[in-house]
Amino acid sequence: MTVRTGLIPAPGEFSAPSPGEGTGHLLDAGSGIDAGPGTERVAQWLRSTVGAATGLPLPPHTGDREGIVLRIAPQESGNPEGYGLTVDRHAITLRAAAEPGLFHAAQTLRQLLGPDAFRRAPVTSKRRWEVPAVTVRDAPRFRWRGLMLDVARHFMPKDGVLRYLDLMAAHKLNVLHLHLTDDQGWRVEILKYPRLTEVGSWRARTRFGHRASPLWEQKPHGGFYTQDDIREIVAYAAERHITVVPEIDVPGHSQAAIAAYPELGNTDVIDTTTLSVWDDWGISPNVLAPTDNTLRFYEDVFEELLGLFPADAAEFSQFVHIGGDECLKDQWRRSPTAQARIRELGLAGEDGLQAWFIGHFDTWLTARGRRLIGWDEILEGGLAKGAAVSSWRGYGGGVAAARAGHDVVMCPEQYVYLDHRQEAGADEPVPIGYVRTLEDVYRFEPVPPELAPEEAEHVLGAQANVWTEAMEDHARVDYQTFPRLAAFAEVAWSRLPAPGERDFAGFEERMAEHYRRLDALGVGYRPPSGPRPWQRRPGVPGRPIEGTPPNR
Repeated sequence: MTVRTGLIPAPGEFSAPSPGEGTGHLLDAGSGIDAGPGTERVAQWLRSTVGAATGLPLPPHTGDREGIVLRIAPQESGNPEGYGLTVDRHAITLRAAAEPGLFHAAQTLRQLLGPDAFRRAPVTSKRRWEVPAVTVRDAPRFRWRGLMLDVARHFMPKDGVLRYLDLMAAHKLNVLHLHLTDDQGWRVEILKYPRLTEVGSWRARTRFGHRASPLWEQKPHGGFYTQDDIREIVAYAAERHITVVPEIDVPGHSQAAIAAYPELGNTDVIDTTTLSVWDDWGISPNVLAPTDNTLRFYEDVFEELLGLFPADAAEFSQFVHIGGDECLKDQWRRSPTAQARIRELGLAGEDGLQAWFIGHFDTWLTARGRRLIGWDEILEGGLAKGAAVSSWRGYGGGVAAARAGHDVVMCPEQYVYLDHRQEAGADEPVPIGYVRTLEDVYRFEPVPPELAPEEAEHVLGAQANVWTEAMEDHARVDYQTFPRLAAFAEVAWSRLPAPGERDFAGFEERMAEHYRRLDALGVGYRPPSGPRPWQRRPGVPGRPIEGTPPNR
């Protein structure tokens, strides 16, 4: 499908008159917004973004003035995120069955206005903005179109998270998975346990590059979000029809919590009072002790978390991510307390102990009307019916979960881990993992072909993951995330052909326009020609993996 306007993600249906057969619509200082019932928030967003960029006031419609027409029309689409958009010389009309779809229509309109509509203030003196004559009907393929930001390894201040919510909205993504805790930092304020942020949010130094690197940044690193910061992030996301799913990692990846409260660790194996927030990468051996005290502590943490991330009408607001991955069990093998618990509960060794730990919080969250989601290791030992799985170790976990009747978010590392390097060249900064080019991401298929149709219904969608061990600031996050997130957004939104049949050349043509939008937004993306001089990190070791990644 050729989209002359460079729309990304590509819409489902698009038509435009042949040259000379139709004229578009001109917006000027006299153009207003005719906002029907239920469209007021979208009208406000148009004024605050498109209005700010163009310099047009876009006042409320005053009768017969031409301009932008916003309507909630239940008959428009059976999908609450679907929309219709029509531009002719009389008006620009946006229709949707519900507000989320209307908001996506407004994002499409912004793209039709051109890259300068993505700025924060006018850069041109033109007083009339032309929108080409088009008709668009569109709806997403997947319900879950996610981005995971790891703010634990390198902290992203609140303004950076709000900026990424705007970038997500511009690409019609709708789930922000916030990785809030890990061995290297605890990033959310818990009032009952203040040391989680007083102690757990700061580390003394940080390794620069991969864990094999000899380089260190010898200064403290850290930060955290206050509870009001979290409320602001959640509200800002909701205004853009994005759901924020929090992750608190248990029982592994927990050294920052143990450094703050040593009694959470395996005190009968090591002196946990000597632990600090981990300053290295990889997987710490210091994991939570399987005690009643630990369970009560984390119940308190999750109780406060549920208040910060309320379940509402948004489809995925019930989800809480509990990690559950990469839990090293050496300490449990040596711990008399852990071994006694295994015997007491009749568990199948340390793997059974981890499944018991996850199962406890599965039951606890379910009793409060929430749904647990975790990395695919949580499948080991069985799950409650409502639990869902983030399939990261390839497709296998997702296939097993779907066949067992669990919902799945597909995020296999060999396709959509955006910390992986983008090229094999020597200039690629801190090269991690396999080469995953823009085209590789564009050819990612979230639904494994071996799933039967009824099993494939459990694939909620897909998610791109941004792990920040080797991303020390927002510029590095931008470089690793873009432009590949644009390709991922099209995969998650558009109904594309099979991977080998996708028109990547056509996508590249549309990206030529999209790079100008990213420039206007101030995104420090990786240029098609390779990293700019200031984007390189010469001499900083990474962990490149050669060859073609496995398909499954």
